[in-house]
Amino acid sequence: MFRIPESELKFTFSRSSGAGGQNVNKVESKATIRWDFRQSLVLSEEQKQRLEEKLENRLNALCELQISSQKNRFQSRNRIAAVGIMNQLVNAALKTEPKRKPTKTPRRIKEKRLKEKQHQSKKKESRRVKDY
Repeated sequence: MFRIPESELKFTFSRSSGAGGQNVNKVESKATIRWDFRQSLVLSEEQKQRLEEKLENRLNALCELQISSQKNRFQSRNRIAAVGIMNQLVNAALKTEPKRKPTKTPRRIKEKRLKEKQHQSKKKESRRVKDY
């Protein structure tokens, strides 16, 4: 499981949106993190390209992966949540699916299909009006 080094992450904090009264108006609890994975030293070029393709809709104008969290009242919890979300996204994008091994249709299944096909054909043939 890949973990992004915190030294490569840029954190910014701002006021959360929504109801909450005095706490929301005073405290900067929303955590936004940005990661320029193209400058990362822990990823190979192939991994960087894969991230760019898979996370294309989550990149900002500077081609940085940007995630925000404002679910909690506390800045520290939002920071941890945002890092967790980013790690999950990156791991999902880097995961490669194994290639499917093509399998042959078993003979029994082919025979069953052909038998059913023949049965349908005979059924329809019996409905036809015979011309003498």
